[in-house]
Amino acid sequence: MRETLSHILTHRRFEPTIMVLIVVNAIVLALETSPTVMAFAGHLILWVDKVILGIFVVEILLRLAVDFRGFWRDPWRIFDFLIIAVALIPTTGALSALRAFRILRILRLVSAVPQMRRVVSGLLTALPGMGSIVALLGLIFFVFSVISTKLLSAEFPEWFGSLEASAYTLFQVMTLESWSMGIVRPVMDVYPMAWLLFVPFIILTAFAVLNLFIGVIVDAMQSESAETAHDEREAMKIESAEILREVRALRAELAALKTGQ
Repeated sequence: MRETLSHILTHRRFEPTIMVLIVVNAIVLALETSPTVMAFAGHLILWVDKVILGIFVVEILLRLAVDFRGFWRDPWRIFDFLIIAVALIPTTGALSALRAFRILRILRLVSAVPQMRRVVSGLLTALPGMGSIVALLGLIFFVFSVISTKLLSAEFPEWFGSLEASAYTLFQVMTLESWSMGIVRPVMDVYPMAWLLFVPFIILTAFAVLNLFIGVIVDAMQSESAETAHDEREAMKIESAEILREVRALRAELAALKTGQ
């Protein structure tokens, strides 16, 4: 029985079918947000959603039946399990807000597509390095927030009236969203030398520190790709060695047959 189930899960059309169902389910959930569509074909859309969810549940049960212990050792399978578990939570009463989280089912594409898995694995590998950069960025924000609050709070209390307000305003400046005409130039009308505060802040954050994020992520992606390529080469070596052993065994058998003749 287990071998039959394993054969179903490893069939070459099984994973593509699941990916197609994930995309269809995402489209169905998007259609549920349209009152016009729901008024026209609401029952059909809800029925399709339940059928696809049922297929996902059956898939999870099949994987648990084939390899229960191995299922819980694979982080991606646990990820799939949690997403489906959220979708099965009753969405009535106080839990009705959880209906919006059903769209998380499309995230199963991450575990189904190897290329996406590599990207996520690279991001997870980059987290320790990113933590150091976040700490540095927080330190810069703290220093400039204190300075801007002390210097600008009297004239611009809405933007720099408190440490929290200054930090949020500086975050807007860092993202370069209306930073010049919306914030810096009005400040410079009162304090002409204010650019000496904002320009170094932008250079440090928007151009220097944030580019460090990119560098760390790219380095992690390259390391992940190199490790994957190494594993693939090792697998090919093992397979080649196995084939070579079989060839040698066949040659030995042929030699024995010729000797016997």
